[in-house]
Amino acid sequence: MTPKTGRSIFGLKEAKAEQMTEMVYGSIPDAQGEAILPRWWRTIDKFTLFAIILLFSIGLLLGFAASPPLAERNGLPPFHYVQRQIIFGGMSLFTILIVSLMSPTTVRRLAVLGFLASFIAIVLLPLFGTDFGKGAVRWYALGFASVQPSEFLKPGFIVVAAWLIAAAEEINGPPGRLWSFMLAVTVAIILALQPDFGQACLILFAWGVVYFVAGAPMPLLIFMGGGAGIAGWFAYHYSEHFARRIDGFLSADVDPRTQLGYATNAIREGGLFGVGVGEGQVKWSLPDAHTDFIIAVAAEEYGLIMVALIIAIYASIVIVSLSRLTKERDPFIRNAGCGLLAMFAVQAVINMGVAVRILPAKGMTLPFVSYGGSSLVAGGIAIGMLLALTRSRPQKDVSDILGGTR
Repeated sequence: MTPKTGRSIFGLKEAKAEQMTEMVYGSIPDAQGEAILPRWWRTIDKFTLFAIILLFSIGLLLGFAASPPLAERNGLPPFHYVQRQIIFGGMSLFTILIVSLMSPTTVRRLAVLGFLASFIAIVLLPLFGTDFGKGAVRWYALGFASVQPSEFLKPGFIVVAAWLIAAAEEINGPPGRLWSFMLAVTVAIILALQPDFGQACLILFAWGVVYFVAGAPMPLLIFMGGGAGIAGWFAYHYSEHFARRIDGFLSADVDPRTQLGYATNAIREGGLFGVGVGEGQVKWSLPDAHTDFIIAVAAEEYGLIMVALIIAIYASIVIVSLSRLTKERDPFIRNAGCGLLAMFAVQAVINMGVAVRILPAKGMTLPFVSYGGSSLVAGGIAIGMLLALTRSRPQKDVSDILGGTR
C-alpha cells in the first residue's frame, strides 16, 4: 500500500465517521463565508421562534378584550395598553433576534453582566423601589414605565448557575455546584424578603433542574425538597402575606368577589366555545385581567378551545427544544438550555394553575401572552438565549468531551 493509498483510505474512514456523527447528532457544518443572517436562519429552531410569535399574537388578541375596561377606569384611551403591548412586544422580538445571533460564549458573558446588574437592582429595591399598592416592593418606578428587576435576574442566574456547574466537571475545576447553590439560596432569600415567594421558588426550582440535568444524586434533591418544605412552614407561620394566600387556596369556599372567584366563574361560564368575542364580563371585574388572569379572559370569551391551543403551544415548545438539547454534547449548553426551558414552562403552569385554583395565588404573568413590559423584554432575553443555545452547530469530538476541553 502506497502512502497515497493509505491516506485515501484514512480520509474515507474519516469522512464516514463525520457522516455518522451528523446522522446521530444532527450537526450542520458551517458554510465557509456564509453571511450571519442566512446562517442564523439555517441553524435556528424555527418552530419555537414561530410559536413564540403566535403566543404574542394571541396575547394581543386577548389584550383587545381585556385591557379597555382598565383603560377606561384610568381615564386613558381604550387601546392604550394594547398599544404599549405592541411596543413592548416589538422590543421583545427584537431582543430575541439579537440574542439568538450570539454564540454560547457571548450568551454566557451577557448572562454574567445581566445577572450582576439585576442582583444589585433587587438588593437596592428596599431603598428605591415601590410596591404600587400591592404590598410587595418589586418595582422601580421610572415615570414613563416601571421595571421589575427579578424578571431580568432569572435568565442571567440560570445561565450563570449552569456555567458554574459545568465548570465543576472539568479537571481541577472550581467547586461550581457549591457556589451555584449558595448563589441560588442568596437570591431566593432576597426575593422572599420583598416578599416574592413565587419568584424565589422559581429560582430554586430552575437551579434544581440545572443540577438534575448535570447529574445530581436523587437523595440530595429529595433533601433539598424537604428543606424547601421546612422553609415554607416557617414562611406560613411568620409571613402574614404568605399565610393569607395559602389560607385562601386551602379554603373550601371561594369568595366570588375576589380575583380567584371572578376567574373561576369566568372559566365556568366560557364552556367549550366561549360566550363570544367581546361578550365576556370578567374583564370588568378583574383589575389584573390583562396580566395575571389573562387565561380567564381567554376561557370566558373563546372557551376551552383557546385554552387548549395555548397549552398545546407551550407544550410543543418544551418538546421541540428538549429534543434539540438531547443532541447537544456541551454540558454548559445542555444545563443552561434545560434551565431556561424549565423556567419558561413552569411560569406558564403557575399562571394557569392559579387561575383554575390548583395552585396558591401568585402574581406571575403568562409568558408572551400577558401584558407587561418587564416580563416581555426579559422573556425575550430568555428565549433568545434558548434559541442561541439550541442552534444546530457542529458537535465536538467524543475525545474532546471525555478530555474535558471546552
